[in-house]
Amino acid sequence: MSQRFSGRYSPNAAKQDAPATVARPHPVGARVNLLFVLPFAFALRAFFQDATGLALNLSAFAILMLAAWLTREGVLAQAAYAARTVARRPAIPRKIFASVLTGAGLAVAALATGVIPAMIFAVLGAALHFGAFGPDPLKDKGMEGIDTFQTDRAAQAIEEAERHLTEMMAAIKRSGDRVLARRVEGFAANVRPLFRTIENDPRRLNAARRYLGIYLMGARDATVKFAELYARNQDTEARVEYEALLDDLESRFSLRREALLADDRTALDIEIEVLRERLEREGLRTGE
Repeated sequence: MSQRFSGRYSPNAAKQDAPATVARPHPVGARVNLLFVLPFAFALRAFFQDATGLALNLSAFAILMLAAWLTREGVLAQAAYAARTVARRPAIPRKIFASVLTGAGLAVAALATGVIPAMIFAVLGAALHFGAFGPDPLKDKGMEGIDTFQTDRAAQAIEEAERHLTEMMAAIKRSGDRVLARRVEGFAANVRPLFRTIENDPRRLNAARRYLGIYLMGARDATVKFAELYARNQDTEARVEYEALLDDLESRFSLRREALLADDRTALDIEIEVLRERLEREGLRTGE
C-alpha cells in the first residue's frame, strides 16, 4: 500500500471485513432536551412583571438552565458508567445537584406569591426531577482488586486515544465528503471495543498501548493530510488508499482485541487445570 498518507504508521497486514456498527440511541433524550425549553417560560414571563418579578423570574430562568445542563452532563456520565464493566463513580453527582437546583429555581419563581408556596414548589420540583432522572452512580464498579494506578494509566491512555479519534472526525469533515465522514465514524465505532476491553482490565494496557497511541496518532495524521489533499483536488486514488488504510487499521485493532481475549481464555484454562490437579491431590474431586 502506498505510504502517501501513512503518517507514523505503515501497516501491511491483510484486510478483514470490518464488524458492523450497531446503532445505539443517544442517552440524551427528549426529557433532557425539554428541560432546556421550559425555563424560557420564566424568561418571557419576566418582562411582564414589576422589577421584583423581573429579577425573580430571570433568576429562576438562569438556575433552571444550569439544572438542565447539569442533568444533561449527569445523564451522559451515567451512560458512560453503565457502558463499562469497570468504572469509577462520577466525581460530581450532577443529577443530584440538578434536582436541588430545579427545586431552587421553582422556589425562586414562586417567591412573589409567598414563602410557603415557594417551599412547596421547591420540594415538588426536586422530588419530580429526582424521580424522573434518578441519582448518580455513587460507588465504583468492578474495581475490586484492581490497582488504582493501573486504572488511572488506562483511563489516561483511552482519553488520549479518544482525542485522536475526535481529531480524525473533525479533519475528515473538512474534506466535504459526507460518505467519508460516516466511514471514519464507523472506524471509530469499530476500534472502541478495544478501549472497552482495556477499561475492563487495565492490566492489558501494556499489550495495547501501541494501538491506542502510535497507530491512532498515525491515523489522525494521515486523515489530516488526506482531508487537505482531497478538499483541493478530489483525488480518487488518494481516497482509495485512505479507505484501505482504515480497513487495515480496523483489522489490526480487531486482531489485537481477539488476542487479548484469547489470552484471558488461556489463563482461565490454566487456572482451571491447576485447580483440578490440586483437588485430585487432596482427594476432593467430585465422584471420587
